[in-house]
Amino acid sequence: MKNLLLAVAVVLAFSQSGCMFLGGAALGAAGTGAGYEINAHQQMERLEADYKAERISRAEYEARKKQIEAGSLVY
Repeated sequence: MKNLLLAVAVVLAFSQSGCMFLGGAALGAAGTGAGYEINAHQQMERLEADYKAERISRAEYEARKKQIEAGSLVY
């Protein structure tokens, strides 16, 4: 997933003519947003694995899940 995102970013960067600032800013914002969502997804997967393996309690699971949801647009 990260490699695909990086490839798309590189293709978009090279396809722009004239190095327009707004295009670069939009690409940077999209890349940053995608990076945060990928990180949130990975954290959520680890959290669910910890809960299923009974390494954390239900209360801790809910608290950490709420933190991840607060920092993500997708969750």
